[in-house]
Formats: sequence, structure tokens, C-alpha cells
Amino acid sequence: MRHLILACSLALASLWAHAEIIDIDKAELDKLIKSGVPVVDIRTQAEWEDTGIVNGSKLLTFYDERGRVDPAAWLEKLAPIAKPDQPVIVICRSGNRTKDVSQLLSQQAGYTKVYNVKSGIKGWIKEGGAVVPATQSIAACRTAKTC
Repeated sequence: MRHLILACSLALASLWAHAEIIDIDKAELDKLIKSGVPVVDIRTQAEWEDTGIVNGSKLLTFYDERGRVDPAAWLEKLAPIAKPDQPVIVICRSGNRTKDVSQLLSQQAGYTKVYNVKSGIKGWIKEGGAVVPATQSIAACRTAKTC
């Protein structure tokens, strides 16, 4: 009986231990980048090449071109970029895929503060945010096998 109560208590505690997921816009993204919070771009290589990337972004595809995902492998690659007790920013094309990623980070991976760029790279560009070509970042992450 004691084990059942303990298990239930731990389950309830984990429900309350979710990360704070904060939707952000260009202005807030600018501030967070300047303060050193890492930006993780979860799009595909073709998308990075199409629009460019936010300077300094870490390229880490979540859904591949066929929509497949390996959350455990992705989280392993994320660990050197941001630990669960550190804030992290996630960005995709329009802010939809990062909603799923934010929930994964919050509910299953124990991240305490996740920033979701609510309108993605498209909103960033539309609001005048600068992008850089992704070529060098893609080459670096391919060599290191981190994207």
C-alpha cells in the first residue's frame, strides 16, 4: 500500500513539474539571444537552406522529411546544447512543430523553461529579423553528426 501511495505521489508531482512554456515574438527572441539562451532550429536541411537561419542557431532536425521522429535520439543531441535546468528556445517554420517539441521538453524531458517562437522563422523574417545562410552551420553539424 505504501508503494502505491508513493507511486501516486510521484506521478502527481511530475504533473506539476512541467516546464514553463513561453510563446515569444521577435523582440523577445532578440533579447533572449543577446542574453545567451540557445536557439534550436528543429526544421529540415531543405528548410534551413530555403530561408537561412537565425545567426548562432543550433541545427537539430526533429521531424525528418517524411515526418518521422526519434525523440530519445533528438534529446540526446540536445543535451550538449541545453540541459533540462537551462532555458532553451525552439524555432521551426511557423511555430506549429515547436509546440509539440515544447511539450516533449516540458512533460517528458524535464526542461524547466522552454521558449517557443510562436510564428517561427517566417514570422522572424516578416518582422525584420536577420538570417544568415545555413551552409556553414549545416556543414559543421553534419561533420559532428549533431543535426
